[in-house]
Amino acid sequence: MKKKNLIHVVCGPTASGKSAHAMELARKQDGVIINCDSLQIYEGLPLLTAQPSDDDYESAPHLLYARLHPNDVCSAGNWCELSIPLITDILAAGQTPIICGGTGLYIKALTEGLSPIPDIPDDIRSAVVERYESIGAAEFYKDLQSRDPVMAARYHINHKARIIRAMEVIEATGKSLADWQDLPRSGPPANWEFAFTPIMPERDMLYERCNTRLLSMIDSGALEEVRQFGDRIDSGEVRPDIPLTKALGFHEFLRHLHGGISLEEALTLAQAQTRHYAKRQVTWFRHQIPGHFQ
Repeated sequence: MKKKNLIHVVCGPTASGKSAHAMELARKQDGVIINCDSLQIYEGLPLLTAQPSDDDYESAPHLLYARLHPNDVCSAGNWCELSIPLITDILAAGQTPIICGGTGLYIKALTEGLSPIPDIPDDIRSAVVERYESIGAAEFYKDLQSRDPVMAARYHINHKARIIRAMEVIEATGKSLADWQDLPRSGPPANWEFAFTPIMPERDMLYERCNTRLLSMIDSGALEEVRQFGDRIDSGEVRPDIPLTKALGFHEFLRHLHGGISLEEALTLAQAQTRHYAKRQVTWFRHQIPGHFQ
């Protein structure tokens, strides 16, 4: 018998087969799949970020895919603000929420709770992002070091979303994000129960899946997708340093399209990058969620 407030969490490294498992679970459990991937939440590169296909959408309900504009900033807290009301509604409808993705920080935020940081007003959030864009990462990071040396010491200058988040918090509340994080966490509702399904293929199989998936993406039109997204950057509609440009293979394929390297070279580099990323994810899951990943 299905538990009333059971939430499934299907997680693991990239190319592990999470989405297929989540869809099978959705068919069996009258489930609704909620994206938990920090790049799939953006529109713009659906093929390269392995978002659901049209057939997938017909097979099961999918939420929080292509939800945000590429320029938007999405932290673990922002994702929880979007996902928790959806989970509540799905449970109320008698269906099964299925969290699916590989962004471990989002999963920990949902299942273990977040520090009680007040909501950041939209005008402050926009002003902080605009300031970052106007003065650049170096000056922005220097400013954060001056105003919040504790959080600045925790983050690298290239951790754009995190240093912006730290600045938003101190700008809106006058207190360091570190001070808020020291307070007791506000966890999920006490009657929510999470069932983890770790998807962790053997290393050789995982790496082979990483390699073949990129080939499939190219066959499906990923190069044209990258070309079009590059045009959006060139036009100024999309900023060049947003998280979505870190999609695996984006820069390599863009270099190929600009004549810098051959398609074979781009593919080889992208495959290596994907394998390394999958390896880092495996390590993270095993250390951060040790009860479920062996």
